[in-house]
Amino acid sequence: MKSEPDCYSVDDLKKDKVEHWDGTRNYQVRNMIRDDMSVGDLALFYHSNAGKETGCVGVMEVVSPAYPDPTQFDPKSDHLDPKSDPDNPRWLCIDIKYVAHLPRLVSLQEIKIDPKFADMPLVQKGNRLSVFPIKKTHFDRVVKLSEKPL
Repeated sequence: MKSEPDCYSVDDLKKDKVEHWDGTRNYQVRNMIRDDMSVGDLALFYHSNAGKETGCVGVMEVVSPAYPDPTQFDPKSDHLDPKSDPDNPRWLCIDIKYVAHLPRLVSLQEIKIDPKFADMPLVQKGNRLSVFPIKKTHFDRVVKLSEKPL
């Protein structure tokens, strides 16, 4: 799950402990949140558009089922969607809980050059999604890499 660290970082999640993952405005991601994410699932926290800090930085846990994203109805939110109907909300969010910082950042470049990630959505051409599923082997590989010094 990607977030720009100047918008919301793994440090923010650690401070907050639990927070809703909101603002998704992509139908494919909305459907994944609704259909594929379950309470207890672990996710990697990925800092995107972060200059030299772009990469996997932490682990978080899904702690709620999907529910209507309140930001779609908030006129003060950057994520307001005036076309979304409160009786049939268009956008969903989930609550996530901080689990841990990775021992070190695992960079996008490091992932791209590792052949064990060749089929990971992060390195597939055209993938611009902020949330996507990965295989347990990919998750475990990122965690293992984070434990090795560069």
